[in-house]
Amino acid sequence: MDKEDWVHLPEEAERQEYVMAEEGIIYRGSADRIGPLAWNFGQFEEDMVDICMKLLDMNPKCLRDPAEDFSARCNPIYVGRVVQCYGPWYPGGRWQTPYSGGVAPTKWSSSVDILRRWYKSYYSPVKYGQCWVFAGVMCTVLRCLGIPCRVVSNFQSAHDTDKSLTIDEYYTDQGVRPKESHDSVWNFHVWVEGWMKRPDLSGDSTYDGWQVLDPTPQEQSSGVFCCGPCPVKAVLEGHTDLKYDIPFVFAEVNADQVIWMLMRDGSKHRLHTDSSQIGQKISTKAVGAYRREDITASYKYPEVSKKERLVFEEAVRRGNEHKPRPELPLNPPALKLEITDEKESITGQDLELSLLLHSEHLQELSVQINAQAMRYTGVPDSLVYREEKDVLLQPKQDLKISIRIPFSLYGTKMLDNSSLKVSALVHDKQHPGDGYLAVKNIIPQEPTITIQAPSTCEQFTEMTAEVIFENPISSTVKNGILTLTGSGLLSHTVVARIPVLKADQRVRLQIPFTPYRAGSRKLMADFDCDTFRDMKGSCNVEVKPNLVVCPPCTTFNGFISGA
Repeated sequence: MDKEDWVHLPEEAERQEYVMAEEGIIYRGSADRIGPLAWNFGQFEEDMVDICMKLLDMNPKCLRDPAEDFSARCNPIYVGRVVQCYGPWYPGGRWQTPYSGGVAPTKWSSSVDILRRWYKSYYSPVKYGQCWVFAGVMCTVLRCLGIPCRVVSNFQSAHDTDKSLTIDEYYTDQGVRPKESHDSVWNFHVWVEGWMKRPDLSGDSTYDGWQVLDPTPQEQSSGVFCCGPCPVKAVLEGHTDLKYDIPFVFAEVNADQVIWMLMRDGSKHRLHTDSSQIGQKISTKAVGAYRREDITASYKYPEVSKKERLVFEEAVRRGNEHKPRPELPLNPPALKLEITDEKESITGQDLELSLLLHSEHLQELSVQINAQAMRYTGVPDSLVYREEKDVLLQPKQDLKISIRIPFSLYGTKMLDNSSLKVSALVHDKQHPGDGYLAVKNIIPQEPTITIQAPSTCEQFTEMTAEVIFENPISSTVKNGILTLTGSGLLSHTVVARIPVLKADQRVRLQIPFTPYRAGSRKLMADFDCDTFRDMKGSCNVEVKPNLVVCPPCTTFNGFISGA
């Protein structure tokens, strides 16, 4: 390979992972509960090259001046910006129901399905996507074009709208998040990194290597919704005066968070400032293994370290649009409080938590406990639970308040939301202007889908997989749809309908299929119904090459049995 190539990746194992691998993992959830989502990139499916080249041909820059566009395609910086700005999803993003006229973002698990749908619809936007869908598709396109690429997930990801590098989060004096807010903190946000040189930024290799490319339309860059390529090395050092969009990415992983309480008279009271909450457990799939690799250290120095604070100040100075906000230090809180789990949170069961209080002094307290359904983008939805009580906290003693949120209250609200934000706002009755806040994001564990298949098989030889799902709740599940995909295993998407599944009833589906491509493959399942949204399962299959040539054939037969 040409070492002078702008996208040359030195290590063979990394080339196999970041260019050749057709399956991968995208991490979602929250910093407390990270969930792997198996994803089919499928960049070597027979029609992918034609589709990806057509995607480049249909971008407005090419349509306006084809000669200039073609001559620029040797530059991965240019190609990266084109792909993220004008992908098959544009402008098909949607962050809330209804998803009429399209597919819910949680349903997707394959870039191939999306790209083919775009191509066959004569280049109409594919509805609908969210950040992990956009990133999965962009990873497919870049790998197909020969640009090393990996999908990256950032937990507690900030969306800074004013380049202040500070995220303001507001609560009412009853402890509820108002729906209108400029800044936000996403449970997670997903982008891709592309490997390339950046001679446009320095004469040496200072900023070469991984570059953030974010296809999710959030803020405009050079007049279009676009972000990057942004050198990860520049983010690490706080070099926010370089291109492209480094202040925005820096804020996503390292902004300071300020929590405010909105008073009824229109004033606001600062509860606390936290410099360590934003940007946690930045994750990608490990090279050659189906496990999570934490790459937080490539984006920022250890939180609360002197170096991290110096870099933050450097980022503010170079950004030159805002000066650091002068903030008086807050006195140590007179009350310590924390929300903890009493048991694992599982969908279908009541949620059991505790609020722990401790003070050095006698305090008469007013406690307001709320639970709000939240979109993963940090936007609050319905209030599903509320409780108020007065308590007397004895000095130097712990007080535990039990919190129980019934499934009957939160279950339906979680169909279109990703988490519950449980908050406790406590006021000292002797000093009603003082407020103390504890917050915990809850993502209940979803029921699992089990896929069983031989771990090895031969190419062009029929094999059978079994998919098993058991209804874990005490009521009937209706309108179930099981969808299976797998690059090199299934030549098309398999769909099975399960109209009714009674309490504790189990469904077992036998799926014969013929692997048509050798190598490490992944079979992926999605189950959707009126009670649960798009539960995922997967299994790995190693397909050994076979010289026999046989067309792929896939059918299925299913049956439902009692538990």
